[in-house]
This record gives sequence, C-alpha cells and structure tokens, in this order.
Amino acid sequence: VFNAKTAELLSHHQVEIKQKFPKEGWVEQDPKEILQSVYECVEKTCEKLNQLNIDITNIKAIGVSNQRETTVVWDKVTGEPLYNAIVWLDLRTQPTVERLLKIIPGQNKSFFKAKTGLPLSTYFSAVKLRWLLDNVEEIRKAVHDGRAMFGTIDSWLIWSLTGGKNGGIHCTDVTNASRTMLFNIHSLEWDSELCHFFDVPMEILPKVRSSSEIYGLMKMSASLTSGALTGVPISGCLGDQSAALVGQMCFKDGQAKNTYGTGCFLLCNTGQKPVLSDHGLLTTVAYKLGRDKPVCYALEGSVAIAGAVVRWLRDNLGIVKTSGEVEKLAAEVGTSYGCYFVPAFSGLYAPYWEPSARGIICGLTQFTNKNHIAYAALEAVCFQTREILDAMNKDCGIPLKELQVDGGMTNNKILMQLQADILCIPVVKPSMPETTALGAAMAAGAAEGVGVWSLNPGDLTAVTWERFEPQINPEESEYRYARWKKAVMKSMGWETSEPDANGDSSIFCSLPLGFYIVSSMVMLIGAKYISDIP
Repeated sequence: VFNAKTAELLSHHQVEIKQKFPKEGWVEQDPKEILQSVYECVEKTCEKLNQLNIDITNIKAIGVSNQRETTVVWDKVTGEPLYNAIVWLDLRTQPTVERLLKIIPGQNKSFFKAKTGLPLSTYFSAVKLRWLLDNVEEIRKAVHDGRAMFGTIDSWLIWSLTGGKNGGIHCTDVTNASRTMLFNIHSLEWDSELCHFFDVPMEILPKVRSSSEIYGLMKMSASLTSGALTGVPISGCLGDQSAALVGQMCFKDGQAKNTYGTGCFLLCNTGQKPVLSDHGLLTTVAYKLGRDKPVCYALEGSVAIAGAVVRWLRDNLGIVKTSGEVEKLAAEVGTSYGCYFVPAFSGLYAPYWEPSARGIICGLTQFTNKNHIAYAALEAVCFQTREILDAMNKDCGIPLKELQVDGGMTNNKILMQLQADILCIPVVKPSMPETTALGAAMAAGAAEGVGVWSLNPGDLTAVTWERFEPQINPEESEYRYARWKKAVMKSMGWETSEPDANGDSSIFCSLPLGFYIVSSMVMLIGAKYISDIP
C-alpha cells in the first residue's frame, strides 16, 4: 500500500508461493494457491494498516502485477482451474517448439518476430497453451463445450477478484498480451494468423485493455473474512517487468532498469516505436497508461535464472538454510577462486536462446569449497546481466552510463558491488526496493475515474538512491568475463533430443543404428563362418 501523493510505502505483506517440479524441466504452480496468497496479503496488510491507525476506506484503487507468460486455463462455469499454472521457465514444451519449427519456412525461430517481437521459444504462453490443448483431455473438453478461459496470472486474478463465475471480468493488459506470442504488438490486437498457426481458439482469449483503466470492482469473497476492499476499483495491470520500469520512473527513451527476481530482466524504454534487436533481445510493450494514451515499447534482455540459483543452493544442494546466508558465505572468501557457475537450468535465454544448454560448474580444484560456489553463483547473475547489457548497448548504439536496479536480490550488497565491478559502470538502487508493486500502484492511481496519482514528470517524487561504484580495474573485469564466456560455450549442446518415454536411451532405440549394429554382428558371424570353412 502506497501513499499516492508521496509514493511512500505505508505497509506490505508477502507470502512465498510453492513451486512444483513434477518431472525434470517441468515447473508448475497452483492457481488457487496464488489467488489465496493474494487474499492473505490483502487481509494481513489491512490489519497492519489498522494497527497504524490508517483508515482502509482511504484505499482508492488496486493494481495488479504478475509474472508474465505463466499460463492458466480455467472453467468459467465452476471457477476452477483445469490444470496447474505452467510457469514461464517450464521446459516441457521443447518438443512442441521443435514440431512447430518444422512447419515454419526455413525453420526460422524469428519468423514471427516482426509481429510479436519474440522468437519461438518454450518461454512464451502460446506454446504452453498448445501443450495443454494437446495433452489435457479436461481442457480440450472445456474448449469444445465453450467453458474454457485462458489467461496469464493477471487475467486469472482479475477475473477471480471481480466476481469469478458470478460475472468476473476476463481481461488482460497490453504488456501481458505482448508475451503470449498470439498478440500483434503494432495493431495491439490478438492476431488471427498467429492463433491459426498455434491452433488456439480466439474465443478463450481475454479482452486486451490498457495498463491503466478501471477493469472492474473488487467483490467480496468467501475467502476474505473482512471483505475490506469490496467495491474498490481494480484499475492498474502491468506485467512485473513493465511495472518495475514504471516504478523506476523510466518514462524517457533510453532509460533502463534491471530487476533481480527469480530471473533477471533488463528493460530499456524505446519510446513510441518498437525497435527490433539484432543481438538476441526481445521487443516488448512497455506500457500504455490509459485507453487514449500512446503505447510505449521496450527492448528486453531476459535471463531465466537469477534468484532461482540462490533457491537452488538452499533447497537442492542444502549448503545454506536461508537465502540470506549466501551473501555471508560469499563474503568469507571474496572470490570464486577460478570457479564458474552457468545456471542454465532451463536452457539459456537472452542473448543465446539456446534450449539445449544445461547448468555447469567448472574450474573446480581440490581447494574449491561451498563458499567459492556461493560466490560463483552470485557472479553468474552479474555476468548474465553483462551479456544482456552488451547486447542492449549494441542495439541502442548509446551505452548506458549507469544501471538502475530493483528486486529482492538487490538487498545483497556483495551482489550489487560485484555487478558494478563486472559492468564497469555504477549501479544505482532506490532505497525503496518494491518498485514492481509501486509501478502497479501508479498505474492504478492514475487511471481515469480514479485520478489520485499524477504521472506528470513535474509531480513525480524524487527517489533516494544508494550507489555502488566499480572498484576493480577494467582489465581484471574483462579477464573474468572472458572466462565466463568460455564456461557458457561449454554448457551448450548438452541436451540433444528427448529420450523416449521410458527413459530408455540405449543405442537400440535408434532404428538405423540398431539395424547397423545387428547387421554388423551378422556380417561378423558370417565372416567367422566363412573363415572356418576348410
């Protein structure tokens, strides 16, 4: 909850959402758990406001921000999800991508880039939706019966919060729509050709709206004990990276921010014209702050694994009990001692778009211990940011003088100093880290019919910053970066293709190879037989 006049954070509450990994490369979340976490956060935050003697009837608008691309299909009659949400970094759709590539002229991954700004990849919603339609009978039946609704998390939340099966509003905003691969980023409409290519029925898609307008009013829910915000308009909606761009006040061409969350996302505002990248970046909708306001675009570098690498060290390797301990471990050694960690758990995203890559830790010696691995994990986040920043500088032609940062990981001071050292430019962090939530609040408060938040440049409040200046010489930085690039090359081409369903990847699975080996044996037996004839 923010003060619309001063942008001051008044109160907040957060709940960690469970990720499910049912098979290797699969990542899911429970849509009902996500919705429940929103209700819980609303309840707890309102309780905190009451304790601060702030009247909750002063809350004038609600904004929604969400992880983009994550795909949900639900039943509009029962209000129930028909499958778990397939999360943005899920890899199960790789065979779907390969199948679709075969029917694209020249098997060109960038075939739809002119319309969508995106390469064909497991990352975007269209292939996740295609997988659900191909593999989940319940969803096929619901589509056939006219009961299915598709959406990214924002759509699922807004529909549920505005009444759900009792008149909920089925909509999304331009920023989330631009990450589905079904949306034309120039006409700002669902594209019938793209829907035909992915074989997606257009009637299940949400209505696309601007990022700042009243979509509907909050309805009382059985899950909410107080019904605190009933009747308050939901009037802001931005995908998380666009929300952070707005929250960082990056409204001018050439302004950029990097968000360190589960992944890492560098966005640069390119104004009212979409810029297509020659260096592996995505072209995306930055925001459209009102029905009659112009749309603005951004270039984006997306890294799949940033904060997730810390979670992996905690949950999978067990070398720390809390995420915060990673900073402590790294600080004790102050170097990775030549150890490099490429966390390509979901392949490599920008600038490589290489789904065959997998995670590697290399440069190990008998001296390497968990502290060095922790340090290498933090360095990996910084090196990946350097790669997308280099690509951004090439595409824009004007190198960034400093990097504005936000997101949960920016509380890690070692990481921020490392980032400045590896980029050789200052890193600046706002003292209030919740910029994604702030961006959604600004969009909600500025909406027509709400009008409590002014987005005029002169009215925007000055932000206080913490600065991290580079402290190592550029030669050392370049040397470490070159070694990192070498490690990245070694991570590529790891996954060749899908083994069969039983995991039987014996050489006899390959018919030609199996046949060749069997015939070779026959020839050997024949030769032995002939040689034994007197």
